[in-house]
Amino acid sequence: MLTDSAALAIALAAVRIGQRPPDDQRTFGYRRFEILAAAFNAILLFAVAGYVLFEGIGRFFDPRPVESVGMLIVASIGLIVNLISMRILAAGKADSLNVKGAYLEVWADMLGSLGVIGAAIAIYFTKLNWIDPIVAIAIGLWVLPRTWILLSDTAHILLQGVPRGFDLKAIRAAMGQVAGVTGVHDLHLWSVAGDDASLTAHVAVDGRGNTEAIRRVLTVMLESRFAIHHATIQTETEPCGDEEGLHK
Repeated sequence: MLTDSAALAIALAAVRIGQRPPDDQRTFGYRRFEILAAAFNAILLFAVAGYVLFEGIGRFFDPRPVESVGMLIVASIGLIVNLISMRILAAGKADSLNVKGAYLEVWADMLGSLGVIGAAIAIYFTKLNWIDPIVAIAIGLWVLPRTWILLSDTAHILLQGVPRGFDLKAIRAAMGQVAGVTGVHDLHLWSVAGDDASLTAHVAVDGRGNTEAIRRVLTVMLESRFAIHHATIQTETEPCGDEEGLHK
């Protein structure tokens, strides 16, 4: 519950900071704080799941008594809190990696609460204390891969990778098919917070058409076909020195 509280506090603080408008020092604004918060929560959950696995394995070699009744009461209270938190976070987890990180933290703890409730009932009736570490190990193994995916997604964004769901080759090909365009190079596509996409590119034109009209056609095409709403396109009729990436 302590890690849940920390995750929610960090996520909330990141959302508040991320709402600040761009300024002369942060021209893209502060939304990247949400990705940093998601990465931190993923690392925190990864560490907690690893600790649970370590302790679970250790209990096989160093068995300890389990107070099943107290275990059941605490886990039941935790489950109620987790379900309330998940309901609050569910609406935003698809649009924000930051909220997804907090949701995953609470979701993992909800699984833990369910596992502990089941283990407490089983231990109460069977007196088999080894059920407790088995449940802990199962929860840890279930959570770790999903936490790794979240951490991988945040790292991808921080490294300015192409946003998930976008095909850079298809985008380059579509831009090259616009009338008047003879080549596309220095093409970059990245995301600030995971739910947006920004594009910059140098576009070579044949010089016979209106370069501003070509640029507008490209911008409209990128927005309507690929949902890229922030595109900065430089048109040129002479090589700019960056054309080594023209056909890459």
